Amino acid sequence: MTDGTSPDLPARSRLVVLAGPTAVGKGTVAAAVRASHPEVWISVSATTRPPRPGEIDGVHYRFVPDEEFDRMIADDDLLEWAVVHKAARYGTPRGPVMEALAAGRPAMLEIDLQGARQVRETMPQALFVFLKPPSWEELVRRLIGRGTESEEERARRLATAREEMAAEKEFDVTIVNHEVHDAAEQLVGLMVLDHEHPPNNL
Repeated sequence: MTDGTSPDLPARSRLVVLAGPTAVGKGTVAAAVRASHPEVWISVSATTRPPRPGEIDGVHYRFVPDEEFDRMIADDDLLEWAVVHKAARYGTPRGPVMEALAAGRPAMLEIDLQGARQVRETMPQALFVFLKPPSWEELVRRLIGRGTESEEERARRLATAREEMAAEKEFDVTIVNHEVHDAAEQLVGLMVLDHEHPPNNL
């Protein structure tokens, strides 16, 4: 683990890739960053799954049919994509990410583990952050308490989460999601552009 700084990162912008196990709160932390730090650009992933209650197309995700997702893959419009939980496909549209970085904006991808591995292959200069639950028991509680999945879906997600937890060592930095606002502020701290004032060790 490092303190989140690297002399190899460009001084004008930093791409942060946030990943972690299912139900750890990646989307909630990303939403807190979006609400408190509008200067941070956050990618909106495309997905073939249907919206959950309260989710808005173009804000939480871009909900697309399978045919459109196939087209995006064929046209190389996705920076990364994967089948998640052996069900729906998720992917990061390439164009908006490149535009944000070219403009020098601090930018963040909130994606699954498979996607993070793909991005590391093509953009190794990015900073990869693992969002970790306070404990396995708390992760299970959050997943069950969410109430948006069937029993079969919960079992599948928990099996996936066990595998995802083992991937922490692949990441540059770990943030423990004890409290959403604190985790969001730690994440924004990693986007500090002035390398003479790096963020505190996590």
